[in-house]
Amino acid sequence: MQKNKTTHKKYFATVGEHHEKIQQFFLDKGFLLNEDKPEFVVSYGGDGTLLRSEALYPSVPKLFIKNTKIGKLAQKRENDEIISGFMAGDYRIKKVKKIEALINGKHKIIGATEVTLHNADPKTAVRYTVKIDHEQIHHELIGDGVIVCNSLGSTGYYRSITDSYFEVGIGLAFNNSTEQSDHIVLRNDRRICITINRGPAILFADNQDETVELHKDDVIEFYESHKDFNIIEIH
Repeated sequence: MQKNKTTHKKYFATVGEHHEKIQQFFLDKGFLLNEDKPEFVVSYGGDGTLLRSEALYPSVPKLFIKNTKIGKLAQKRENDEIISGFMAGDYRIKKVKKIEALINGKHKIIGATEVTLHNADPKTAVRYTVKIDHEQIHHELIGDGVIVCNSLGSTGYYRSITDSYFEVGIGLAFNNSTEQSDHIVLRNDRRICITINRGPAILFADNQDETVELHKDDVIEFYESHKDFNIIEIH
């Protein structure tokens, strides 16, 4: 098994509440703090912290260290084992393609694991139509919206809706639809196009702050990004 070279000259940053202790640990091991251009980022927290660290440092490899028992995106290993494996260079970089959404051919948002279209007013459902590679599926759909995700995202909100997850492809889940609409797992090269027939709705990615308002006749295209979400995974 080939090991990575983890030298004492690598630059790092940390993200998470009360991360000072873990930051000091890496400083004591000879790593150099560089919050502008780190070579890896230590994400100290839960899944939300990991996604926030990706938003702050896009595509920089993330070393995920939990400070909570809840962490579906974390490896099933103890923190000490993860840290010691990283120090020994016994890891790989797991690359997962992100999900992009293009609104009206102009504005783009990128999710590390998922992009969600949701009704803006809880009292009013969203009416929309869905095309996959220009072919419409179902009739007009009515519900709370949709979730489009990659394999990592399928362990979160997607799984709560569908009671399933997947390892390859792009997932499309219909949230609280008034008609029976089974979730779909598509090939990575497929494109999903949604047209809003009645809003209001909102669009957002992961746990990022940006929210895009959607209204009647807005068109959103979802597809696999060429950008990677890079996670340090211990062998």
